[in-house]
Amino acid sequence: MLWATLATLWSSAGAVLIGLVLGAPLAAAAMARHRWALVYISFFRGVPLLVQLLLAYFALPFLGIDLPAIVAGVGTMGLCCAAYMAEILRGGLALVPHSGIEAARLLGLTPTQILLRIRLPIAIQAMRPAILGEAIMIVKASSLISVVGILELTRSAQALAASTFMPLESYALCGAIYLIINLALSLLTRGRPA
Repeated sequence: MLWATLATLWSSAGAVLIGLVLGAPLAAAAMARHRWALVYISFFRGVPLLVQLLLAYFALPFLGIDLPAIVAGVGTMGLCCAAYMAEILRGGLALVPHSGIEAARLLGLTPTQILLRIRLPIAIQAMRPAILGEAIMIVKASSLISVVGILELTRSAQALAASTFMPLESYALCGAIYLIINLALSLLTRGRPA
């Protein structure tokens, strides 16, 4: 179960990292109303992650794209996470008051300075709980990558339950590990007192 927990943490962290890296330009494209970005976000938010995983692992080989299970699993979770991160980033940047941006322009700040000194600090503070909430959702959704054959926490619990005939203990341990991981992440969402 320890190795499976590490696999769950690694795959979740990889998916969140992919989500953040791809989510930023995707948010910018969505804010500029590029149709491809809106279609991407709609697709990945509208189609269940399980279906996306099955398409990536079982349907792409028919198109000549044969991905290893870990690439299909983590990559698909990351692409899905990017759609949610794009919306979080877009919403966070929209929270910045227009009056603050105008005041910064009147003070002679450049667009880059406005972004770095005004928009991002306000947006990051507002987005932090949502980003960590998405990370928690990804940790829980990582149980789905077992359908493509990756030995993560849930699949390990299934194997343990099948070999020991102790499903209650196996799944209770699995649930407790998920709970500990997600409680640790939820502690990060608590802001500093004002």
